[in-house]
Amino acid sequence: MMIDGYCIESGALRAAPETHAEVWLCTAPDALEQKALQERLGVGAQAIASSLDPDEVARIEIKPDHLFLIWKRPESFDGRAFNVSSFGVVLSERRLGVICASNSLLSSLNEAPDLAGPLDVLMALLAESVHHYLGHLRVVKHVAREIQQQFTQTMDNRQLAQMYNLSESLVYYVNAIHGNGTVLTLLRSHGQRHGFSDHQLQVLNDLIIENEQSYQQARIHAKVFANLIESRGNLANNGMNLALRKLTLINVVFLPLNLIAGIGGMSEFSMMTAGVPWWISFPSLIVGMALLGAGMVVALRRMA
Repeated sequence: MMIDGYCIESGALRAAPETHAEVWLCTAPDALEQKALQERLGVGAQAIASSLDPDEVARIEIKPDHLFLIWKRPESFDGRAFNVSSFGVVLSERRLGVICASNSLLSSLNEAPDLAGPLDVLMALLAESVHHYLGHLRVVKHVAREIQQQFTQTMDNRQLAQMYNLSESLVYYVNAIHGNGTVLTLLRSHGQRHGFSDHQLQVLNDLIIENEQSYQQARIHAKVFANLIESRGNLANNGMNLALRKLTLINVVFLPLNLIAGIGGMSEFSMMTAGVPWWISFPSLIVGMALLGAGMVVALRRMA
């Protein structure tokens, strides 16, 4: 079974045999391993499946002998979109079980100070995730500024696709951060009733505040990108309207000129100007057409 065991020594996580470990990291278990986890962790099949489902909603379930929660965690930025994933946590008095699809989940906790027990490891995991959201939102702000600088220029399909992907990512971020905030609030309420230390409750209060800041920033960025997409569509429509207006002006100017040119090309014009030399009549026709076209252009501009 893909279980990595860790114990807490000198305030940090250290690899340990599974039987003596205080923290279990269960990475991408298959069907048989999931059945074994149900027995060893005391959870149902739905809880295991939910822990591995990237689209699962963040939630917390409080049982008599353990606490189970689903947490939404941001994934590394791949250059196109910001994605979120889920992992599950089973917390009992003696052990913390983490069920996830990636074995890199605990790697960021090697430098986490003052780990005294499984609950501290859980809060360090949640804190790392909240800070990860804040870091990604700073990148989103930087990308939004770059897009705004290019906004008045012609944007190719790649840039437009990036803008749509980021806008979609922020929608998922807003939902994930909001769900995480609900989990943190319920966890604090549970801790107040079940003897969490003052330090642990203070950490939870700080996480709730930072998560709320992330939520507000994600909402602002999502609204900014939605407005950018709407404005881009309005600019495209405005550009199309201007192009159609210019084409309409050209068409209106040349319609009567084509009529006059058609008349001038018929034999009736030669008959009407029979007493006038051709080198006078035809240039006069051309000059008259030019003056008429210029007059129409001026008149249409004043009307516009």
